[in-house]
Amino acid sequence: MWYLVMAFVAGTGMAVQAAINSQLGKALFGQPIYAAFWSFLTGMLLLFFMSLALGKGQFFQALAQTPQQPWWYLTGGFIGAGLVFSSVYLAPKLGVANMLFFMVLGQIICGLIIDHFGLFHMPIREVNWSKLLGVSIMILGLTVFVFGKK
Repeated sequence: MWYLVMAFVAGTGMAVQAAINSQLGKALFGQPIYAAFWSFLTGMLLLFFMSLALGKGQFFQALAQTPQQPWWYLTGGFIGAGLVFSSVYLAPKLGVANMLFFMVLGQIICGLIIDHFGLFHMPIREVNWSKLLGVSIMILGLTVFVFGKK
């Protein structure tokens, strides 16, 4: 249950972060890239100090092992930067709720593919009819939510 609550809170954080960062981007010469930069810089500093405090003294050993990892293990930061930039750029254009609906839809569809095939060394969790039904209902709900007034 705790994991579900944590995931829910993370989702609310995505909405709040998009709204806050889009305002920062407007304040910084209308450039969403500057807001994304500050988001990652402050996040990096927080994670650095958390790593030192909570990492059981292994931070620098982990840092030394990083270059030996497969290249694709290290692409998460690029993807995260793209996600943050996209949310800063899209939130004022689409609205936070519409933007997040499409982002969540993309996450769920991609997540189903990753789980079903065990991509990126993840455990296989096969797609079944109930998951497909759930995604179909979500797509129907998304269509009503976004296009219902038109």
